[in-house]
Amino acid sequence: MSFRRPTEQATTAHERQKLGRWMVIGAWLLLLLLLTLFFSQWLERQRNPNRQLSVTTGVAGEVAVVLQRNRAGHYVAPGRINGVPVTYLLDTGATFVAVSSELAERADLQRGASAQSRTANGVVRSWLTNIDQLQLGPIMMREVKATILPNMPENEVLLGMSFLQHLALKQQGDELVISLPP
Repeated sequence: MSFRRPTEQATTAHERQKLGRWMVIGAWLLLLLLLTLFFSQWLERQRNPNRQLSVTTGVAGEVAVVLQRNRAGHYVAPGRINGVPVTYLLDTGATFVAVSSELAERADLQRGASAQSRTANGVVRSWLTNIDQLQLGPIMMREVKATILPNMPENEVLLGMSFLQHLALKQQGDELVISLPP
């Protein structure tokens, strides 16, 4: 039979109690982390329901991209500019495709003539440029006119009419079908 001194028993009980507190704190932190990840993914799906593009092929072999409208009523989709991944916001009110200065640098876009662009925030200085290769799913175009806007979010691109005018757009409800014209 083994006897422990009262101080040893108290120390062991205190250590177990301390360990239990840390385990509860760790469990709460893990729960908060998991909830944060879940809700951030949920919010991203609300902002961009087209993270995985839906592509259809017609009877004659024509390819179309099908976009779902997001909660704000916008069409947002992933794509590439000169191989650099971007997020497009379709904007039929924009004359040109508009990119940020940071994205222009990463996509190796050269600043051309200085211009002024009218934005929701007023008139801003911009630069004309040409995008060598712009891609939305299987739809790809070369030499697309664009503007470089210094105050745009880094990876968001306004997909304006310099790209969209060459495509067939068909909207039904909350769905937009984009394809090359026949």
